[in-house]
Amino acid sequence: MPIFEKIEQCLIAQNPFVAYLKPNELTCNLLVQKDADLKLFSGQSGFVFFPFDKGDKVVIPFEEADFSQGIIEKKHYNLVSDISSSQTDKVVFEQLVSNGIEAIKKGEFEKVVLSRKIVLKKQLSVLETFQNLISTYSSAFQYLFFHPKLGLWMGATPEQLVKINQQQLETVALAGTKLYSEEVKWTQKEIIEQKIVTDYIVSNIDKKVENIKVSGPNTTKAGNLAHLKSIITGQLPSDNFAMTLIENLHPTPAVCGVPKNVAQSFIHNHEGYDRKYYTGFLGEYAIAGSTNLFVNLRCIEIEEKAVTIYVGCGITGDSIPTNEYIETENKSMTMRNVLVTK
Repeated sequence: MPIFEKIEQCLIAQNPFVAYLKPNELTCNLLVQKDADLKLFSGQSGFVFFPFDKGDKVVIPFEEADFSQGIIEKKHYNLVSDISSSQTDKVVFEQLVSNGIEAIKKGEFEKVVLSRKIVLKKQLSVLETFQNLISTYSSAFQYLFFHPKLGLWMGATPEQLVKINQQQLETVALAGTKLYSEEVKWTQKEIIEQKIVTDYIVSNIDKKVENIKVSGPNTTKAGNLAHLKSIITGQLPSDNFAMTLIENLHPTPAVCGVPKNVAQSFIHNHEGYDRKYYTGFLGEYAIAGSTNLFVNLRCIEIEEKAVTIYVGCGITGDSIPTNEYIETENKSMTMRNVLVTK
């Protein structure tokens, strides 16, 4: 049976599943759970789905699911129209950013990542939207995740949290955002923002990982956007240490801030909504000796008659509220550009 028919059957039957493609691959992996229970993560091999902070840390265990693969044929469908953010959204978010800048200037923290959600009162054609996503963002990690107790999520994230193969660790420090062009010029604000993320990751793994090497930062393309990216590699002391390291890194300054606890507290007190699984992480954990996890960015949550787009940006003392709002609008186009309504 073609892979998209299997996905459609899962949605109709309300079976927990995840369909995903790794960056620059045409093979769609489908993991279908054999029951409808919510499996909380306790070290099992499988596909993990973790929240930003509060919420269930879940897994579709590899040994308790049916696995299949299929080659995806690239197709494009007609897009949804008349999508726009309201003036109220702009005012509210710019005030949030101003509050963040003020707290930074008072010395409360060095950086904070602030976000907002854009709710579209539309009924989505899930499979056609996912097909558009796959056809448009081949260099990202693309996924469609469903559990009747968690809902339906879809995304195309450019950011790897960690990749571990035979104790070899690779992670990235990704920050700074501009519309992509052949000659991207980075400001001091964006360079500093990316360095904060790099320094945080290195300092958190320095005493736990051997032979650490950092390359970059270099400009990387993600859809219509450009980011600054450094690749960080090293050697883990043992396989058993992997999840300890992962949970110590998460959430990184790329989605939270520095210092972590103070920035996280500011987010809870000021954003005004629950991020749920946005800026959490997801992917393969301990499958055939390999772990491949991604930060849940450029994502949507799909309900019966509404779609929620989640977007955010890194705030430093040099941030300008209007520019940060424009950055979130640009980021939202990653998902807006693939939506198909019924």
